[in-house]
Amino acid sequence: MTEVHRDKTVLIIDDSPINIEHLAQVLKSEYNIKVANSGGPGIEAARNQLPDLILLDIVMPDMDGYEVCRRLKADDATRKIPIIFITTKNEMEDETRGLTLGAVDYITKPFRTPIVRARVRNHIQLKHNSDLLEKLAMIDALTNLPNRRRFEQILKREWARCRRSQEPLSIILLDIDHFKQFNDHYGHLAGDRCLSRVARALPIPLKRPADSVFRYGGEEFIAVLPETDHSVGLNLAEEMRAQVAKLLIPHAYSSTNHPYISVSLGVTTTTPNSRSTPRTLVQLADKMLYAAKSAGRNCVMGKVFNGETDYDLDPAGA
Repeated sequence: MTEVHRDKTVLIIDDSPINIEHLAQVLKSEYNIKVANSGGPGIEAARNQLPDLILLDIVMPDMDGYEVCRRLKADDATRKIPIIFITTKNEMEDETRGLTLGAVDYITKPFRTPIVRARVRNHIQLKHNSDLLEKLAMIDALTNLPNRRRFEQILKREWARCRRSQEPLSIILLDIDHFKQFNDHYGHLAGDRCLSRVARALPIPLKRPADSVFRYGGEEFIAVLPETDHSVGLNLAEEMRAQVAKLLIPHAYSSTNHPYISVSLGVTTTTPNSRSTPRTLVQLADKMLYAAKSAGRNCVMGKVFNGETDYDLDPAGA
């Protein structure tokens, strides 16, 4: 029985309408099919639609398949899309060149329908498995939040996006107060349960899909808030603090004047520009977190960063 993958997309790049029609007929019962009749539009379609696999002809006017493949593999957005060459060029040198450029397979015309189906199915499954492994590598196993590696990717992406649009970007860095004492007295299993409960509570105030919370390391968490000004960032941080307080997780051994688990938070906001970097924003958030701890913990401290190396510690809302 044929397995249908309607959530998977195959992009066919070929200048021959007959070839496109033939391949589409072979695969349309299993996959979502997109087409482009030359190299330039094919590259654009790949960037816009991010298909699961590309079937690429070599002999095309203006830009041949080798050049299309080279450009797709040079672009971070498309380099992981598997490419299968389907072509009349059947010399060993042609196949070697295609595979060297990064294609995962090479099928010569005239092709046999069962072979095309099987190879497309196999490479889409391989990509699915690879994507799944990559996704798992980005998730913290204890809290099920994205991990620090994923945070660095997202911050870099949102920094570039906000720099282009000249929109503000806020981050919130938070730390569970006196967590070492909690682990020492309640045990590490209780500590793990505490981290998991805090992790589930933190995203509750976030309303927009672009807002994300990550486990930063140990008992630290960090949130990336694109297109968010400082006042909104401070309000969200305060809501996070309140959500954790609502958990009422006993912490009888905390040095803070509070009988339950609490968090301290540092907030920084900037409009990204050439005078600053994402790392600078994180460093300032860490200084704000330190200021919150110095102020007695279980509170929020924040500062707007204007791109200069000015690290004066101001109270939240000042």
